[in-house]
Amino acid sequence: MSITTQTITRLKGQRPIVAVTAYDAPMAGYADAAGVDLILVGDSVGTTQLGFESTVPVTLDMMVHHTAAVARAKPKALLVADVPFAIAHDDFTVLLEACRRLMQEGGAEAIKIEGDATMAPTLERLTRAGIPVLGHIGLLPQNFHQLGGYRKFGRKKSEQAQLVADALAFEAANCFAVLCEMTDAIATAAITAALKVPLIGIGSGVDCDGQILVSNDLLGLNAGYVPTFVKQYAKLGEAARNAFAAYADDVRNRKFPS
Repeated sequence: MSITTQTITRLKGQRPIVAVTAYDAPMAGYADAAGVDLILVGDSVGTTQLGFESTVPVTLDMMVHHTAAVARAKPKALLVADVPFAIAHDDFTVLLEACRRLMQEGGAEAIKIEGDATMAPTLERLTRAGIPVLGHIGLLPQNFHQLGGYRKFGRKKSEQAQLVADALAFEAANCFAVLCEMTDAIATAAITAALKVPLIGIGSGVDCDGQILVSNDLLGLNAGYVPTFVKQYAKLGEAARNAFAAYADDVRNRKFPS
């Protein structure tokens, strides 16, 4: 049976939610076969697959393309897609059209949008239009240039209070869950306790209702920086380099084809 947004919401207090990113059909198939609850086609595709420095250059066409690829794997996990840079702050009709494309053309079953409490009225309009929304608070990668890099949020009491307010505003806007990125453990615990819907964390400690990781990070497929909070469950990048080197050696020494 496929997992729905209602399933994710009901898991609050039942068991931790397991979520990962995927950007193509094979990776989605592997993750789904492992029994994850949620697959996110994140705009992190820009930094993990497309060679960009940040998620900012990722376009809607790119997101539709990669979401459709993941959808072709027919995962039982809930399929969520990111709305890329700036679109959520455009005219509502532009945002609605972007969500329509991600769902109708890409096959997404829900949409993730970055923001804070000021975005709540927009998210409520989307949910009233029948679009399930996963709200994203804390570190917002689409604000990369404004932030001047990435940092932890919620270490100050004022930031902790704001994060709780952001999460509650998203819940009031009928988001089925909230994702928090790079939030301090004290803030995370406060948000989790305040919400009736699940809080899914990335780099935000153990007090969330679930966890999400970028698949490239957990599989060791990174070409460069690995966040300190990541646990690498495999070193596939190293295995791939070794395989390419062995292949090149066999070709140059006329051992392949044999």
